[in-house]
Amino acid sequence: VIVHGRDVERGMAVVDEITDGSGTARFYAADFAAFENVRALAHAVLSDYDRLDVLVNNAGFGSAPDERWVSEDGHEFRFQVNYLAPFLLTALLEKRIVESVPSRIVNVSSLAQSPIDWDDPMIENNFTGRRAYGQSKLAQIAHTIDLHERLADRGVLVNALHPATYMPTGMVQRAGVEPRATIDEGADAVMQLILSDEIGGGLFFNQMVPQRAHAQAYDEASRRQLRELSERLTGVESH
Repeated sequence: VIVHGRDVERGMAVVDEITDGSGTARFYAADFAAFENVRALAHAVLSDYDRLDVLVNNAGFGSAPDERWVSEDGHEFRFQVNYLAPFLLTALLEKRIVESVPSRIVNVSSLAQSPIDWDDPMIENNFTGRRAYGQSKLAQIAHTIDLHERLADRGVLVNALHPATYMPTGMVQRAGVEPRATIDEGADAVMQLILSDEIGGGLFFNQMVPQRAHAQAYDEASRRQLRELSERLTGVESH
């Protein structure tokens, strides 16, 4: 298992938990608010591993605090951490993932989906944390559909999901919301997309069940705009 996070101490605790059982794991530190960190992470992983069976894009920053932040690269913070950084990482790792087929990509999204205003994709006007979070999560689903259309015939299964509602995570705690689901429920939903042989690709799941996402995610023109914006901001091209 390749473990990624910002906090070395917490990351190593996960590694220890895995290696205390029957598994092996290694931790890599990277802050997705900086593309330089994402590129360094991809370089390290590609140097250390000959194959990548599964990529789970789970890094995320929630709707709280309700303030507009800017990343180190000058982009709306949630859009970068939740979407642009995983877009970049996936692009940098894609060749190795394809070489490892049958392989999978899982994008951890949300039911909180807000359409992107193409006149103001960085939400410089009328900003709310909830809108920024929802926009980043919609972008993840649109990216999932793009990846599926490009990679399904090459043996890569790509899906997105809402793992569970208000799990007791730091994101939920910052929002001051009472948890409604357990971490295990969210983990089970993610594991289904990693392991199940009974699911299709290019889908959005609400926990364990496929569900229709926001209509904008399926709009080809909007997805093209998102793809072009993402390539310009990250400096990589979708293959």
